[in-house]
Amino acid sequence: MKFQVNRDVLAEAVSFAVKLLPRSSNLPILGGVLIEATADGIVFSSFDYEVSTTSKVAATVEEPGKILVLGRLLADIASRLPNAPVVVSTEDSRVLVTCGSSEFTLLSMSIDEYPTIPRVTGETGVVKADAFSDAVSQVALAASREDVTPVITGVLLEVSGNTLNMVATDRYRVAIKSLEWDAKEPTEFSALVPARTINEIGKTFAGAGTISISLTQVDDRELIAFTADNKTVTSLLIKGTFPPVKKLFPAEVTQYAVVSTSELVEATRRVKLVVDRDGFMRFTFANSSVSLESVSGEQAQAHETIDAVTNVSEIVLSLKADYLLDGLGAVHSEFTRVGFITGDTSTKPGPVLLTSQTSRDAASNDGFRYLLQPKLLLR
Repeated sequence: MKFQVNRDVLAEAVSFAVKLLPRSSNLPILGGVLIEATADGIVFSSFDYEVSTTSKVAATVEEPGKILVLGRLLADIASRLPNAPVVVSTEDSRVLVTCGSSEFTLLSMSIDEYPTIPRVTGETGVVKADAFSDAVSQVALAASREDVTPVITGVLLEVSGNTLNMVATDRYRVAIKSLEWDAKEPTEFSALVPARTINEIGKTFAGAGTISISLTQVDDRELIAFTADNKTVTSLLIKGTFPPVKKLFPAEVTQYAVVSTSELVEATRRVKLVVDRDGFMRFTFANSSVSLESVSGEQAQAHETIDAVTNVSEIVLSLKADYLLDGLGAVHSEFTRVGFITGDTSTKPGPVLLTSQTSRDAASNDGFRYLLQPKLLLR
């Protein structure tokens, strides 16, 4: 095998192939990147049984062939090569990488032991890449990072009609975003995708025009595929029943406060400096203002008040600062509406609902909702 390829093209293709591979594996062969050279170009592939990637790039192919090399090592080499065309060739069991005066020799890995890359055909629907990327950044942060309950470590994709809903929760907060879905076949479906995987997909495909999404069954495995710009990521779906969190959202929230997103973020960060490790802070919404104070702190105390538009006499609740900051960062608007949901009793506050607001007076309808459960304030 022998081909010549642009250095930046090679570096980007190998980086894409390895970014979703696990850092360590009981099967070293899964750390490899499969490189297939044909008259049509070069295809780079990776696979670890849960997620796979493929990308096709243009190259000058002198001798077709197929090789398997250590992915992260090749990615490190490709990212540091000089600014010159790269020639990749094979010699017996060795892979030669030449770029300008730089020469590297790598050992090839056994292709016979490498699993078959899943192939997905068809197209279930299409979304705009920038909207998809934005939605992922808003929702995936609410997914659980603990593997004790795998079903909540994913982002749920639900399609109905021309709408795609993304949902994630870690039981303490719920994030939902709705976006337009161009269905290529009339169908309704739900798919639970690992949050880490969909995060990388959102970042990688953000600059593409559209993303094609396909659902398929390979043997007894349910897969979802995301394709854009000659790149494809397939992911094994998480099995299990996602908790019915959408029922937690009320049809209407009549009590609320509207605050400057940046002002509340900065005030929360300042007061959080003296908060203990549990990270809870007291928030008092009243008299056209929001007062923030540290609930506990052995070394110091803090208090700050910022302006707000409120329609409540007084609501006091305790929120985890980091979770609130996550929600405020995901709102993506100058103002945030903090809606107050009635609790089980008059003495127990319910969740707060964060939504975007384009101005102090006019609410927006961008489809993003972030529900955060407060901690009961004992006083």
